[in-house]
Amino acid sequence: MRRILVVGSSGAGKSTLAGDLARRLDLPLIHLDRHYWRPGWAAPTVDDFRAEVAALAARPAWVMDGNYASTLDLRLPRADLLVLCDTSRPRCLTRIVRRRWAHRAAPRPDLPEGCPERLDLDFLRYLWRFPRDSRPRVFAALAEHAPGLPVRRLRGRRDTARFLAGVGK
Repeated sequence: MRRILVVGSSGAGKSTLAGDLARRLDLPLIHLDRHYWRPGWAAPTVDDFRAEVAALAARPAWVMDGNYASTLDLRLPRADLLVLCDTSRPRCLTRIVRRRWAHRAAPRPDLPEGCPERLDLDFLRYLWRFPRDSRPRVFAALAEHAPGLPVRRLRGRRDTARFLAGVGK
């Protein structure tokens, strides 16, 4: 495995898992949030972001975390493995509330400068609707752009621990 794509709901543990995988496999870590957001939570143009993601995906090795469905067509064909962090909504909600509290004064390492942790109604709606709206988009993109790509679906802490125990051995 030289290119691993990690997707899932906010609070599902994508960034933590991606960091663990990158360390265990000695691969470069790419947090897409750091490449997407500009200071003040400003979004780039679609074309600029797609060009940046295409360049990142073209690298020979990486662990990349982030959903960004509009770029799955660029990332899935390059990946060796797709990991879906499919954690329950209540667990994700608990984690993002804890994360918001933990990063109230210092920025998260997976976010760019000028983008403090936030928790608002739109973000909570996105989290709650992920299983209904975003998860099916991931599987549709997988079927269209990388139908033979292996998928590892992690539904919680035990699945994640078992998966990590077998990585790098």
